[in-house]
Amino acid sequence: MRSILPLLSLSALLAPVQSLYFYIDGTTPKCFFEELPKDTLVVGHYTAEEYDENRKQWSTHEGLNIYISVDELFDNDHRVVSQRGSSSGRFTFTAADSGDHKICFTPSSTSGSTGWLSALHPMGGIKLTLDMAIGETSQIESDDKGKINDIVQKVKDLNGRLQDIRREQVFQRQDDRGEVKRERKTAREKTKTNEIHQQEREAEFRDQSESTNARVVRWTLIQLVVLGITCAWQLSHLRSFFIKQKLT
Repeated sequence: MRSILPLLSLSALLAPVQSLYFYIDGTTPKCFFEELPKDTLVVGHYTAEEYDENRKQWSTHEGLNIYISVDELFDNDHRVVSQRGSSSGRFTFTAADSGDHKICFTPSSTSGSTGWLSALHPMGGIKLTLDMAIGETSQIESDDKGKINDIVQKVKDLNGRLQDIRREQVFQRQDDRGEVKRERKTAREKTKTNEIHQQEREAEFRDQSESTNARVVRWTLIQLVVLGITCAWQLSHLRSFFIKQKLT
């Protein structure tokens, strides 16, 4: 499958993520080669779909599995990745040295359908979509940290807006108090109807202020929850990555 190398090379120049899809005939492995510099981190996400002859379309199911292997051709085909996953998943590895790496995908299915054996579809029975991020470890980690920093900055901006709203409320209350004092001095003979109307206005403003505060606090909590989940996911991702590095 060396014919896709120019496409992958061009993609590497345009963006850090390479995305493509290809077809696999039954259990025949589909391999391609990638020349990687030393200490290059590769993170791949894949999704496999099986051709359904009855519905005439591609679909995923639990019985479809993908075996992934990565061999270092420059080191006597030393295997650095050997994992079996479901119809969708991810794999990671770091190039120990500069040279060609062979990345292979081998499907297996327990659906009992004959469509995946490619006899009923000219392109093959399995369609595999692959997204690969190729770059230095520090670069990919810095991208993840950048996303977290963006979320933190949004939370700070939201807190700043909350402070502005609170200051406006304080000024508004001071203005209302001053207005009430002036009204008491200049209009002591106002009727009880006007007093009730003033109380209704204050109650309405108070309700609006409380509603605004509740929305702002709720969005702040949502942002903090998203930030916490993102940080937890990043820590889990890095932990699993370093564990895999020790295993390989």
